[in-house]
Parts: sequence; structure tokens; C-alpha cells
Amino acid sequence: MFLVRLKVAAAALLKGMTTEFLLLRCYPVQAGQTILVHAAAGGVGTLLVQWAKLIGATVIGTVGSQEKAQLARSFGCDHVILYREEDVAKRVRELTGGAGVPVAYDSVGKDTFEGTLASLAKRGLFVSYGNASGQVPPFAPLRLTQGGSLYMTRPTLFDYVATTDELDASAGALFALISQGKLKVEIGQTFALADARQAHEALEGRATIGASLLLP
Repeated sequence: MFLVRLKVAAAALLKGMTTEFLLLRCYPVQAGQTILVHAAAGGVGTLLVQWAKLIGATVIGTVGSQEKAQLARSFGCDHVILYREEDVAKRVRELTGGAGVPVAYDSVGKDTFEGTLASLAKRGLFVSYGNASGQVPPFAPLRLTQGGSLYMTRPTLFDYVATTDELDASAGALFALISQGKLKVEIGQTFALADARQAHEALEGRATIGASLLLP
């Protein structure tokens, strides 16, 4: 049991605190809002889906396979888009009555940039917090105007836990939900430390689900 708890703590800390600041402080999601979460079956994605549902939001998630779609739904994702088969922005517009979403959380980067931008409502916020497929390409700020006076941010956790009080509050909020059984940490795969390269290749190839752990 101790080993299980240790694995959960290892898998949850960085991803869970990232989820906390993204949903509660970077953009404070409100009950009744509809949000877009890319990589909804990933380590942060599964936590974003669950936590957003606890807040009372409707979640549109994107995934790369039917297996991942099933996992995302099991964590509460209301609508799942298979990004390899569907036009993400078009589907988001359909699901929101043409309005788009007020915030989109994008950990993928280059491959999803255009779709994310086109999915936002007027004055919507593009939260780019990862670059699994490569960095977002350079673009003219005028694109934000043309999209409806959009905003974009590229945050990192460490700027949101810059003080001891912030760190304690973030970790406390995360582990309170875990201890109450309201937040499940999905450990999709483990790798031996000697296989670290294989683990990175799996992450880069978007072949993982949930969190990944390196074990000594």
C-alpha cells in the first residue's frame, strides 16, 4: 500500500499542481462554462477533465484514438473529439452553438495551434502550457485581433508556486481532492529508469495514456 501511495504522489505532484493553477488561477473556470482540453487522456489532461467537472464546467476533450476517447469519457469528459479524424475547431463550434470556448488548454503545441486558435470565443484565452508536438510557430499578434480580441499565455507552474504560501496552497488543494477520493491519478505506464529513452519516445509519439513513471 505504501508503494502504491508513493507512486500516486510521484505521478500527481507536478501534473496535479499544474492542473490546479491552470483551472483556478491562470484562468478561473466557472460552473456552467464550456472549456477545451487537448490531450484529454494524458497525465495532465485526465486531471483537468476531473477537476473541471468538480467545478461544474462542461469539458470538450481531444484525443488521438478510440481507446483514449473511452478513457477520457470515463473521467467525465462530456464531448470527445478524435483530432486525427475530425476538424477540431469546426466540432467545437458545433458543440457551442457557434460561440467557441472562453478558454482552451493546449499542451500539444505546433500540431494543434491553428485548431485551438479557431476554437476560441471572442476575448477567449489560449493557454499554451506544453509543446509535445513542437513549439508553436511564430505568428503576428494581429491574428489575435482577427480571432476576436483573443488572449494568449504561455505559463509555467514554477511562476505560480513562487512563494511558500503559493506552493503549500497548490499542493494542499491537490492532495485534499485525492485524499477525498474526488481526483483519480491515472498511471498509464511505467518504465525502468534504464529505459528512460523509450519513455521519452513514447511521450513524444503521444503513445501514452495518463501519467508515466520511471522506476529505479
